[in-house]
Amino acid sequence: MLPENFILYSIQILLVVVMIAMIIVVIRSYLLHRQPIFKRFGLGMLIGFITDFGDTLGIGSFATTTAAFRMTHYIDDDRKLPGTLNAVHAIPVMFQALFFITAVKVELTTLLPMTTAAVIGAYVGTHVTKKWHAPTVQRVMAIALLIAVIIMIVRIITTPGSNNSMGVHGLHGWWLILGIVFNFGIGVLMTMGLGNYAPELIFFSLMGVNPAVAFPVMMLDAALIMPTTALNVIKMDRVSWRGFAGVAIGGVLGVIVAAKFFTSMDVDLLNKLIVVVALWTIFGLLRDSMKKNV
Repeated sequence: MLPENFILYSIQILLVVVMIAMIIVVIRSYLLHRQPIFKRFGLGMLIGFITDFGDTLGIGSFATTTAAFRMTHYIDDDRKLPGTLNAVHAIPVMFQALFFITAVKVELTTLLPMTTAAVIGAYVGTHVTKKWHAPTVQRVMAIALLIAVIIMIVRIITTPGSNNSMGVHGLHGWWLILGIVFNFGIGVLMTMGLGNYAPELIFFSLMGVNPAVAFPVMMLDAALIMPTTALNVIKMDRVSWRGFAGVAIGGVLGVIVAAKFFTSMDVDLLNKLIVVVALWTIFGLLRDSMKKNV
């Protein structure tokens, strides 16, 4: 059997390769199709920095980015919102995974199959949603955000798993099978705009695993789900390119800063603020979905 460290380093190399592939795809789109990736660059950097800073703390980035995009009219077609969320945060999240994949011990027999299931789910999800029209996307996004808000509230009130032993580093038997099925579903739902961090933290906590141990799993899941989704939705022309570079670069900076200074942050206060913002965004999505299509 291969040494654990060798496999983890191989995963890090894979992440770097996928990251380079994503960068090449973005540059190619800019050079060949003149996509406006530098438009509203400053605002994009601010959005990326704030959302991926919070993402690195375990808050997630989809709810905050959705709210920021809609408040600033950053993209002009809600049908492209789920794909854009996955594509624009793919590179920052791969940076996160590089930071955290070796920070906390987690069993490879849990990490690898659960991540594989999530990636397969993401591939399936992009094909399920490819023909959805705008009101459907808006309603599904509203539902996804509402689920995220409920999970955030549960986490704020109960802080699940905080007393779980740090000695448990993975899932076994039927619990592992359940985890694989769960992660497949998470992969599908991420293509529809539901972030994976909060649901996975809750899931691992219910399984008796300390949330700290869950971080490498959920970050590697996101780091491979997002580019899988991104490469598919880019081919399907379901990504808004306006300001793409600003959000991605700001996101990387947010990850680096948060990774160095996250211990001094009041995450509960940030979560409460995000709940309020997300509820307002849900209202806006549902309101717009009810409007007659022109």
